[in-house]
Amino acid sequence: MMDLSEITAKKIWLAPLAGITDKSFRTICKNCGADVVVSEMVSADGLLLRPEASLKYARFTEEQRPFGIQLFGSDSEIIVKALEVVENLKPDFLDFNMGCPVKKVIKKGAGSALMKDPAKAVLIIRKIREHLSDAIPLSVKIRSGWDIFSVNAIEFALKLEEAGADIIIFHARTRSQMYSGKSNWKLIAELKSRLSIPLIGNGDVRSPEDAIELFETTGCDSIMIGRGAIGRPWIFQEIKDYLSYGSYRELEQRKKFEIIAEHCRLASSEKTEEQALKEMRTHFAYYTKGLKGGSRIRDYIFRNPDLEENLNKVKQLYYG
Repeated sequence: MMDLSEITAKKIWLAPLAGITDKSFRTICKNCGADVVVSEMVSADGLLLRPEASLKYARFTEEQRPFGIQLFGSDSEIIVKALEVVENLKPDFLDFNMGCPVKKVIKKGAGSALMKDPAKAVLIIRKIREHLSDAIPLSVKIRSGWDIFSVNAIEFALKLEEAGADIIIFHARTRSQMYSGKSNWKLIAELKSRLSIPLIGNGDVRSPEDAIELFETTGCDSIMIGRGAIGRPWIFQEIKDYLSYGSYRELEQRKKFEIIAEHCRLASSEKTEEQALKEMRTHFAYYTKGLKGGSRIRDYIFRNPDLEENLNKVKQLYYG
């Protein structure tokens, strides 16, 4: 097994976000300083029933290493069968999702639904660790619990550690919170004091100052950034500069646009014209958020079917 410190010692991770953290965006974040990146969620059932459709979410480039594939499912036998497909891709680690709050995942008994059934969750992790190559670390992503009345993250994570998890990734919101309210960093600190394995803290990191505060107040080994990186992938380098030097300089607007243009180029090279247009519209909405004239540009982008023209409209905002 790899030295876990390579991915857990004061590292900045990009969180897996369905429909956002595809191969092109992961490349951009990696270029901007992300230490560790993870695939979008990959269905264990899908890997067996529709392998080509599911594998597109798991494929990566060598430049993206260290890279983890995030798997989800609820049937331990199916999950074990899917491991062979995952191992053939040679990821640096496997991340198992027990935190996704989305209805279509919950309805299948997967994601954060597993936090309501600790015995089943433990069985899944034991089975994975039993069949997964010893060379591949196993991380598990969890939430605080199902709702405010069933906050069970501490005992749940300790059981997963005992079952064979090598790393815990903790988004300190309940499933019922979805992405609203505040992440409970006190719970992250409490879990860190109880675990013997590395803990990755996740939730509400939207600035370098937030990142430092999360490290200092919780003692977590590394941090994971999701929504805070959408529309500003350069946040990774800002955080690393702040950690190293105690200060950071905001990237010039023109440099930011160069990153956006590269993101657009990568998306166009990896997907059909229609797919690239659709997905970059989402990213452009974030790249233009908070900028003077951004609302007008977004209205244009969501009506215009030409990706290059849309990029040029965004350029106007960054070049003034």
